[in-house]
Amino acid sequence: MRPAGQRPAAPEEADTAAAGGERIAKLIARAGLCSRREAETWIAARRVAVDGMVPDTPAVRVRPGQRVTVDGKPLPAAEASRLFRFHKPKGVVTAARDPEGRPTIYDVLPEGLPRLMPVGRLDLGSEGLLLLTNDGALKRKLELPATGWLRRYRVRAFGVVDERRLRELAQGATVAGIAYGPVQVRLERTQGDNVWLGVALREGKNREVRRVLEHAGLKVNRLIRVAYGPFQLGHLPKRAVEEVSPKVLREQLGSALPSAGPRRGGRQPGKGAPA
Repeated sequence: MRPAGQRPAAPEEADTAAAGGERIAKLIARAGLCSRREAETWIAARRVAVDGMVPDTPAVRVRPGQRVTVDGKPLPAAEASRLFRFHKPKGVVTAARDPEGRPTIYDVLPEGLPRLMPVGRLDLGSEGLLLLTNDGALKRKLELPATGWLRRYRVRAFGVVDERRLRELAQGATVAGIAYGPVQVRLERTQGDNVWLGVALREGKNREVRRVLEHAGLKVNRLIRVAYGPFQLGHLPKRAVEEVSPKVLREQLGSALPSAGPRRGGRQPGKGAPA
């Protein structure tokens, strides 16, 4: 760390500063201001200081008693981890803002929520369950492939079902040079020229369901996520948000739930859009 305009610290100084404590990007994410990746961007943009010194790297560790500021304002104390179920409607982007001017989830979320970040994403044409959290560290844990949570979808698709090709998807598939893991597909019913399918997978790569089903000769025209791990869409109305109770959160996440200090008081609820 250094004040603006000063030389970088010598290696031995950096080693001393990094001893103990918590990585600064993780600390900022735990405070609920942004994700860890966004925090690293803020640090690179010199928006963050520790005891008045500007970090040279997001690897810097902060020890108890040190004062962290973002844009000159003290870093809030870490809030308790919170998780919300949101029924994302079709036609909104899972992002803070869209360069094409399309509506985002933050345009349709109800008022009075804390600042929330999406766990993974649903594309513009998809709908259904989207998990939201105030905790950047929890977001990161739930998105990691190692978590391996099953994502389940109800899918309407146009075309003729070839059950052999659908069964082959359970072994994984390579589409346009991209390798996809096992996808379980179950035929639910036929509706005119369309079929309804139950689809389950664990990876959740970009547009994975659409691409693997197209590989099997089916064109998706409606995609609804109904579950993400143990959390269900259920009968949650479109655009509605419902918080997962702390008890259920502890039961379902166990050791995956980051520790948190007491929720700080005095925070005014906001729309939840990222900075």
